[in-house]
Amino acid sequence: MADRALEALDDMPWERLEAALGHAPATELRRALRGLAGKGAAATEEDCDPLWACVGLGTGRVTSVATAALPFVVALAGDRDMGARTTLVQLLTGLSEAATSAGEERVDAGWPGAWRRHRPRLLALLADCLPEVRREALPLAEGVGVLLERWHAETDPTVRLPVLLALGTAAAGSADAGRVDQVRAVAAEVLRTGDPVMRVAAVHAWAAFDPRVPVRELDLLVDVLSDPSVRPRFEAVWYLPDIEDAFTREDVVSWAAHLLEGAPQTALTFVVRLIDAARRTGDTLLCRAALDAAWQLLVVRPSAAAALLPRAGALLADPDDGVRYRAAHLLAALGARAAPYADALAALLDDPGEAGFFEGTVGDHARWALTRIGDPRALPKLVARLYAPYEGQYSRGYCLGEPHLPEVEDVLTPLGAYAEILLPEVRRLLRDEGVGTSLTCPFLRVLQAWGPAAAPALPEVVALLGDARYSLYAVDALVAMGPAAASSEPAVRRCTVLDSPGNHHMVAWAAWRLGGDRDAALRLIGEAVLTEEEPFYRALVRFGDFGPAAAPYADRVRHVMEHGDTWTRLQAAVARWSITGEPEPSVSVLEEYLLPLAHGDDNYGNFLDALRALARIGTISPAARAVLRTVQGSDRRLATYRDYRAILQDEEIRSAIDDVLALP
Repeated sequence: MADRALEALDDMPWERLEAALGHAPATELRRALRGLAGKGAAATEEDCDPLWACVGLGTGRVTSVATAALPFVVALAGDRDMGARTTLVQLLTGLSEAATSAGEERVDAGWPGAWRRHRPRLLALLADCLPEVRREALPLAEGVGVLLERWHAETDPTVRLPVLLALGTAAAGSADAGRVDQVRAVAAEVLRTGDPVMRVAAVHAWAAFDPRVPVRELDLLVDVLSDPSVRPRFEAVWYLPDIEDAFTREDVVSWAAHLLEGAPQTALTFVVRLIDAARRTGDTLLCRAALDAAWQLLVVRPSAAAALLPRAGALLADPDDGVRYRAAHLLAALGARAAPYADALAALLDDPGEAGFFEGTVGDHARWALTRIGDPRALPKLVARLYAPYEGQYSRGYCLGEPHLPEVEDVLTPLGAYAEILLPEVRRLLRDEGVGTSLTCPFLRVLQAWGPAAAPALPEVVALLGDARYSLYAVDALVAMGPAAASSEPAVRRCTVLDSPGNHHMVAWAAWRLGGDRDAALRLIGEAVLTEEEPFYRALVRFGDFGPAAAPYADRVRHVMEHGDTWTRLQAAVARWSITGEPEPSVSVLEEYLLPLAHGDDNYGNFLDALRALARIGTISPAARAVLRTVQGSDRRLATYRDYRAILQDEEIRSAIDDVLALP
């Protein structure tokens, strides 16, 4: 910086300026700016760190210290002898975006005027001598017109491609039809004359303001992305501002798949054609990327299964670990439909292949797939392999939406028919390893799901009644065991629970279910319902179990059913029917929970509870039946998840719909 600029730096009253973060006072910014100026060409990205800390990007504010720093950052960013120019430009674009998104009341009053005064120097960065500076400055263009100027002037492909993408984004936000037409003409020209990578970029740019384009240009996308000879070109030119490294062809495959989200059948065609092309050419990286895109489609669209199933089955024999891993995971999620590939999966049980940062081995996913099929070859070592990720640690780490190992409950809960084989290891882990680990509660929930078949684990479960962390889960497991657990009733009555009325209600209910005093339990829970003693809504869940014996409380239950909140009305409707044996008005209340899902609501929990209650009651109205047929016929996962659990939840809900539709 020139001496005059340094003098201006010293003249600024930094101590009176508002810092964005308390631990980074404004005076630190003066030191950081002086230090950068002193280093000149030797300055690095790390030397800019104090600037970022002082202006506080990410706080949702633009304070007076940012306004004061602006002229100095602009000067440094434009200084060709400065070594950290790209980082400084990133700071400027970050401040611009922060000011736009923060709202007027959270932006220093002097910022807009300061930004306008320096705009000519900011725009000059778009024509800088360094391509990386020009690229980082693109977000400063603020409009189609400036970007069009850059497009016609730019010759470096590492800048030209992001300019094209920026044009698409700018056109999408523009109300000027003429400008949009100009961008459309640019994209159309690139599609006709550009090299393969630029043509793919043109599809992305055009799709920003016309989602029909990727569908129309499907052949182009498939041909370019599946051509092994073009792959290196992506990493040579596909750059974006604020991201240091170039993007790979596999990254672009993922983006292209997202462009087709609004056309699911075309999206399926896209990934299937890429998988087939990758198999023909032995393009392992493309196959992995296409399988990842296929997975993202499968967890949203049930119809994708038919085309993906045989391809995943064939890829179990692929030489690449990552491909086999993805194929086995996909088949596991599809469950019984993968039965034709059971032998191929069994052959992979000891396959140690892994897939980068994804959890588990090929063998782990093959074993899970066999459990979903119902093949007993999965049972040896199953519990030990499920426990392995937790051994010596409390939890696991994975990214939701990506392939990962299933939860213990999701694997073991459906395997009650094999409890005799699996229980010894579960009991050992509960006894020797489980207490105090994250698997204690999951194992107890599995035993609850297994019901009477879990009775041999009675000693291990009773031993947990004295631990407040697990006692309520242990109580549920004991009740599910039925008469075989009757001897635990005294221990249940003495169990350690948190000091909450709802917990004591549950213990009283459980003691009755195990052979204790029904009337005492009914009085305790009934009083909670009458007085709305917190948490009385939890008492409602148990209340229906008493049946006609709870008749003295029927009017109160009906009042809650008519005037309660969403959750309590549903539970009260079930309890009311259980007490009176009369379908109405319970059925009408329960059917209210079905209609929203037909219109895109995603409260699947209430929907499933209502379905199960209607199946118990045994009747449904014609209108509700029509709603369920609409939901059943939709090609969307009935789930809130975006990993394998989406498929499990979708299966569970659709099975419940089938049960209700089968009612006379």
